[in-house]
Amino acid sequence: MGAWAEDTFGNDTACDWAGSFLEKPGLKAVWAAIMAVQNSEEYLDSDEASDCLAACEVVARLQGQWGQRNPYSEKLDAWIEANPTEVPEKLKKAADAAIERILGPDSELPELWDECGRNEAWHEAVDDLRRRVWG
Repeated sequence: MGAWAEDTFGNDTACDWAGSFLEKPGLKAVWAAIMAVQNSEEYLDSDEASDCLAACEVVARLQGQWGQRNPYSEKLDAWIEANPTEVPEKLKKAADAAIERILGPDSELPELWDECGRNEAWHEAVDDLRRRVWG
């Protein structure tokens, strides 16, 4: 995983997902990334988890709950501002459940971030995203 920061868009995978999302934007793409994690019964790959966290950012930002805004989220943020979309309650619940799955056992992403001990900054960023998902 090419990562430079603990926030959601501080890695190549999430930025790639955002680019793909912008090619065919909408809640269908968000649902797909979230459900891929939520329905996973095997060891959760870090790329799927990073895609899901990026999708969860869309859920939060569509509700005006902006996370860190920077050049990596700039195009996605512009799309969100130009395309107000109602976020269904069940999508918020699915996003929350997916984040729980990412933080749980059998998930590669927290293992990578916590290789040298608990990475508080990453965990705080994920906790913040989880709060923002609920609007």
